[in-house]
Amino acid sequence: MLTIEQLILLTSILILLGIFSSKLSARLGLPMLVMFLFIGMLAGEDGIGQIAFNNVNVSYAVGSLALALILFDGGLQTSVKSIRLVWKPAFTLATFGVLVTAGITGLAAAYILGIPLLEGLLLGAIVGSTDAAAVFSLLRNAGIYLNERLQSTLEIESATNDPMAIFLTVGLLQLLMNQQASGSELLLLFISQMGIGTLVGLSVGWLSIKIINKIKLLATGLYPVLVAACGLLSFGIASNLQGSGFLSIFVTGVVIGNARFVFQRNTFLFHDGLAWLSQIIMFVMLGLLVNPSSLLEVWFEGLVIALVLTFIARPIAVVPVLKLFGFNREEITLVSWVGLRGSVPIILAIFPFIYGLPGANLIFDVVFFVVLISATLQGSTLPYVARKLNLMQPPPLLPAATLDITAVDQIDADLVEYTLGEDCSAVDRRLSQLALPDQTVIAMITRGKSVLPPRGSTKLLANDHLFVVLKPENRLFLERLFSEKISSELMPIELPSTGLSLKGTTRLDEIYESYGIQIDNENIQTLDQFIYSISTGEPTQGMVISLTSLQMRISEMIGSRIVTVVLEPIPLEDS
Repeated sequence: MLTIEQLILLTSILILLGIFSSKLSARLGLPMLVMFLFIGMLAGEDGIGQIAFNNVNVSYAVGSLALALILFDGGLQTSVKSIRLVWKPAFTLATFGVLVTAGITGLAAAYILGIPLLEGLLLGAIVGSTDAAAVFSLLRNAGIYLNERLQSTLEIESATNDPMAIFLTVGLLQLLMNQQASGSELLLLFISQMGIGTLVGLSVGWLSIKIINKIKLLATGLYPVLVAACGLLSFGIASNLQGSGFLSIFVTGVVIGNARFVFQRNTFLFHDGLAWLSQIIMFVMLGLLVNPSSLLEVWFEGLVIALVLTFIARPIAVVPVLKLFGFNREEITLVSWVGLRGSVPIILAIFPFIYGLPGANLIFDVVFFVVLISATLQGSTLPYVARKLNLMQPPPLLPAATLDITAVDQIDADLVEYTLGEDCSAVDRRLSQLALPDQTVIAMITRGKSVLPPRGSTKLLANDHLFVVLKPENRLFLERLFSEKISSELMPIELPSTGLSLKGTTRLDEIYESYGIQIDNENIQTLDQFIYSISTGEPTQGMVISLTSLQMRISEMIGSRIVTVVLEPIPLEDS
């Protein structure tokens, strides 16, 4: 029996080995989760570490907590825009896709292993869902850049298909252990998993934002902990109400991540680190749980099942769904290939032990082997497949980082750091030529180790860091100005209903160069001069001038000088 001191030492060593293995992972081209699993297997009783660990209850508890934190971090980083873009194909794959995958794999498993049909279907259900931790890790940390629709589909599918896999696993276990279980009970289980999980996630997320922004904590370091506690509260409430805790905590993360709250940047950094720690602990522990010698006994059967899952079941589930939603052949091929299995199947493979199923050992060993094959084969070849299908996108410009403003509930402004890329549209232009939205302030510019005073004559260069105070509704325009690449194919920015507020001294050609908005591309007149030149009468505050593609509203005047002009879309009734 290990003492607590020995346990702490052992845990720290395994975590450090997991962290260092991430460097080796990049060189070998293997997903990090595979390296973490190998660390656990090497440390286990059949490995060089000789650590005997077979407590399935501890594994289930720790694994569930770790997966919940990983999903919460995934939710915090998922934009509502992405969900709106792909919710139909992603959620169809997360339900119908899992059902088809589980059914085909289960039928094959029953035949290959020579086990009863229900046990084969149970194995299929356990490996039926893709793994959020594996998908997030590969797509967000392995240098793989896909178009927004494709990447969002993969991420949101993986984050929302766990409830379906859990429902199928628990439902089939109930049938196996209790032949009297009715179809209505299973249907109620599915509805409660999905419905309660979603409702609790939305409710706790909304309430969390209210609490986070209203409460005044003395220690700022407590805010990220408060956010984590809110996420775990969502998981706990949903689970105790017979809903999906995993779906609930992901939804809560999405709600919180898309809202404005105090110490937001520190919170995101905290949870990113927490998610990495959770991945290392979870996969190393699951690696400890398995005996490599037992995997050798089922390697052939596991390999055949993995091949059926990868090359037959997953494509059959994916192709009709994505064809229905207008994905092209290359995109469908990639989604079929990115059916990564990871921690969720291994955690679900612990369920038969908890239910006392006689064939639990065989199911666990086969599932673990299938996960290893899936993660190694599909994970390591994903960059190659994406390149061969011509789906790899160039790395995006460095994203803007929102810095913390403590009294975010009292100040309607964000402090944002932009790093200018080589071909950013603002590079080689002076601040006075940027057509900055009204009430936007360049607070500081850093270049190398120097701090530059932000004057109108300051010329911006690649790799400059700009610290900008802006109103949230203007962020769209600043992202275009400081984060978009120069391209002849760049579409003009679409004006929101709130419009774009500009100083009267802004020139028309600068508006076009900054946002692609066409008024008179080669006209060097200011808005003030332009309005006077086309007006038949004396301009007045509140006056609206209609043009071909937009309208101008004079927002503020001082005497005869036009101070602020708002560019707005033409109302539908007037178009």
